[in-house]
Amino acid sequence: QEQLVESGGGVVHAGGSLRLSCAASRDTFDHYVMGWYRQARGKQRELVADITPGGHILYGNSVEGRVTIFRDSAKNTVYLQMDSLKFEDTAVYYCAAGSDIWGQGIQVTVSP
Repeated sequence: QEQLVESGGGVVHAGGSLRLSCAASRDTFDHYVMGWYRQARGKQRELVADITPGGHILYGNSVEGRVTIFRDSAKNTVYLQMDSLKFEDTAVYYCAAGSDIWGQGIQVTVSP
């Protein structure tokens, strides 16, 4: 069963930056839309950003302009660079490949 390995979460002060990583198998990386979603406490899961194998990118409305998603084909890894973080960015962030393959989630906490 495919596993997505997430890393890079943690605690950061407002205004700071974090980079999340999601490593996948070569087959998954080459054939699936890879994305990051997040779920804050008491809220629905929402799209942060996703990227197709061809490099087309979609950003969620709440983060556009503050995050960058990119792929490293040599490492089968998708990155989410988050800058100018806000308290409301606090959430569990999930990596996904397509709609059926999910990582276990990684906590991002932005302190005021």
